[in-house]
Amino acid sequence: MIEALLILAAYLIGSIPTGVIVGRLRGFDPRSVGSGNIGASNVVRAGGATAAVMTLVGDALKGAIPVIVTRAAGYPPATIAWVGLAAFIGGICSVFLGFRGGKGIACALGIWLAISPTVILIALAAFAVTVAISRITSLASMSAAIVLPPAVAILGLPRHYLLLAILMSALALFRHRENIMRLSRGEEPKFQLKRSASAAS
Repeated sequence: MIEALLILAAYLIGSIPTGVIVGRLRGFDPRSVGSGNIGASNVVRAGGATAAVMTLVGDALKGAIPVIVTRAAGYPPATIAWVGLAAFIGGICSVFLGFRGGKGIACALGIWLAISPTVILIALAAFAVTVAISRITSLASMSAAIVLPPAVAILGLPRHYLLLAILMSALALFRHRENIMRLSRGEEPKFQLKRSASAAS
């Protein structure tokens, strides 16, 4: 019963629409800007770097907090994995937004920082290399998602964590399906921080 409540609480915490909240505090709605996504990469277009950082940190925390609490309570990897998955699903399928949400990348960042920071270092390396070469944040995010399961397997983490990584990667790629279509047509925009300043003004 307690485990079920932890999973439900994780989903509700993951469902908190950080980007929308930050946008309202700063006078904009990310859903009406750019791609309409509520994540940091779209928030920066309307609110600038500060709003994007606030969104990134908030999204990461809503992934990390449920996992940290569950681990501190002494639950096994199986329960921790379910809690992490629930938080991630909340991030991409929020009950507060009519079961819509973001791409889940920042939430995943928080989840895996709480489970294994080494996994995040590998994923961030893939992200950094991809964004440095392409300057396309969606492609970099997908690269990080793709390397997640191999990183978990190489590090020899419990099988429940490997299954979690596989499910999260599959869901993240599914949430990026529109980006994949734009990439195939050569229409995916490249990241330019200076655009945020003009948009905010």
